[in-house]
Amino acid sequence: MSKLVVSQLRAAVGGKQILRGVDLEVESGQVHAVMGPNGSGKSTLAHVIMGKPGYEVAAGRVTLDGTELLDLPTWKRAQAGLFLALQYPTEVPGVSLEEALTEALRARGDGEGVHQLLADEAARVGLDARFLHRALNVDFSGGEKKRNETVQLGVLRPKIALLDEIDSGLDIDALRAVSRRVEDATREFDLGVLVITHYSRVLRELEPDVVSVLRRGRVAATGGPELADELEETGYAGYREEGEGAAPTDPVDPFADPLA
Repeated sequence: MSKLVVSQLRAAVGGKQILRGVDLEVESGQVHAVMGPNGSGKSTLAHVIMGKPGYEVAAGRVTLDGTELLDLPTWKRAQAGLFLALQYPTEVPGVSLEEALTEALRARGDGEGVHQLLADEAARVGLDARFLHRALNVDFSGGEKKRNETVQLGVLRPKIALLDEIDSGLDIDALRAVSRRVEDATREFDLGVLVITHYSRVLRELEPDVVSVLRRGRVAATGGPELADELEETGYAGYREEGEGAAPTDPVDPFADPLA
């Protein structure tokens, strides 16, 4: 049993405070959905947990099975069992998915049988096998990139997966295939999932055990799957702080894809 614990996490980007004391947990075999409007800090939360450069952590702790992650570089967090599926997956010219995953598995002493494992995972999410040997994410459609990320998750078998708007760019068939694979992973290798989304659409396919509402950098509410249904009906207006006006725009991430 693994557990990711975020305690009183405060972080900023470009000098602007985004996370203002976030507390949440994700356990093995569990799907924890984080919902919220634009600018609430959802993507920032995933990036800070994973150790993406450009963010300033002011306070708090992030632990995986008791190990403090904030002191570790990104690659060591991945080695410890974290996986981040990006909202805008990065293109890597000159490196194929098979080459990248072979090296990743060799780094932990398990590089055998990658070719067949990749083929099996691609088939499960409906990714054409020809994409396995092309430059990673180069000239892929949005849906192909998200299927590709899901293939990586299935091959690497992390302890905890952070899915940053995995539903973005997916049609209903692709969303169903990706969600089904993630759901299966919670049973097959006890994957814990933190899924970040604006909308409840993905949660109709990837059923959450816990739903949290992130509002202005804090967890404003936590409940079961019924909370997502409530948000579908009422929106986020009920979770505004006293004196708060309209929701702010998303903070500028200097490391985001400028074409996204």
